[in-house]
Amino acid sequence: MIGSPIALAYCSYFLAAASPGPSNMAIMGTAMRDGRMPALILACGVMTGSLAWAVLAATGISTLLATTAKALVVIKVLGGLYLLYLAMRAGSSALRPVPDVPRVDTARGTARYLPLYRQGVLMHIANPKAIMSWMAIMSLGLREDAPGGTLPAIIGGCAVLGIGIFGGYAILFSTARIIAFYSRVGRWIQGLFSALFAIAGVKLLVSPG
Repeated sequence: MIGSPIALAYCSYFLAAASPGPSNMAIMGTAMRDGRMPALILACGVMTGSLAWAVLAATGISTLLATTAKALVVIKVLGGLYLLYLAMRAGSSALRPVPDVPRVDTARGTARYLPLYRQGVLMHIANPKAIMSWMAIMSLGLREDAPGGTLPAIIGGCAVLGIGIFGGYAILFSTARIIAFYSRVGRWIQGLFSALFAIAGVKLLVSPG
């Protein structure tokens, strides 16, 4: 039965992608602060980073990185420092007053899309947990007797799930009700994001291995 391994891979990816983490927190914060389109651009970057690790896991390169201590340490350090940078940015936003109705600056919106996309890619590329998650997903779905179409089915299905999950966060947290809520408690939310990013970054830097 090829459905069962693929279904397990889908379930594993859904749990990993939908659970609270730096990428989802960044998408939520961007959606509430800047609006739907910037959040969707950030989500596209996150999805690109996720698919990059999917391809690396499929080709076995991520396994080589994971078994090479120095390479994994470099990735962990860079990922931890990047999370601390995001914590500093969120903390800075928390110190600034939040406007009554956050809106995107349409004059500068297009210019900001590339940095947002790059931020999404880097958050996933510099996250060792993404490596491990995709290795687990591939190990669940790719058995010795797996048919030739199993790998494309896993990557394609997970891509659809990821688009729905990350895009869903961007759309949900850019709705008028959520934005109105953000206008009241936005500084507290940014402060919370700052703390969570900082905790994740420090944990990544001090974790063994």
